[in-house]
Amino acid sequence: MPSEKILSEKQAYVAALREKMMNSVAGVVVEYKGITVQDDTKLRAELREAGVEYAVVKNTMLRLAIKDSDLANMADALKGSTAIAISKEDPIAAARILNKFAEGSKNGFALKAGYMDGKVMSVDEVNAIAKLPDYKGMLSMFAGALTGTLSGLAVAMQAYADKQEEPAA
Repeated sequence: MPSEKILSEKQAYVAALREKMMNSVAGVVVEYKGITVQDDTKLRAELREAGVEYAVVKNTMLRLAIKDSDLANMADALKGSTAIAISKEDPIAAARILNKFAEGSKNGFALKAGYMDGKVMSVDEVNAIAKLPDYKGMLSMFAGALTGTLSGLAVAMQAYADKQEEPAA
């Protein structure tokens, strides 16, 4: 039986983890086995730069953190070595970075599950989200669509104006 001090520390850790998850927009759970220290350092730096918090967690602690929440269905994926990436702002960043890393990994690093806006996502859903462009990419696509529409409208208006100026035959 753990001492009272250790038990209270674990309860505080679980409460802090739960709060981080509940106050985030998205998160991804991964199997991190087979990753080298060098690769882990690069991965953590890239995640940190994107505003994503990444940590290795014990499955038991993560199960307790999601217990009795909308994320409780994610408990089935908590087997083996587990790490979690939690994003407070960008809902796609963690999925995009970790998916890219998993695709390049040959040693067992893999996505297990994820969540977005309080809903659990399967590995396939996380992969689909990872393929979406980032915020800046979406804005540029939107701007391109608007520009195309406006230039098409301008050409149509000019053609109409030219037709109105033609003398009647």
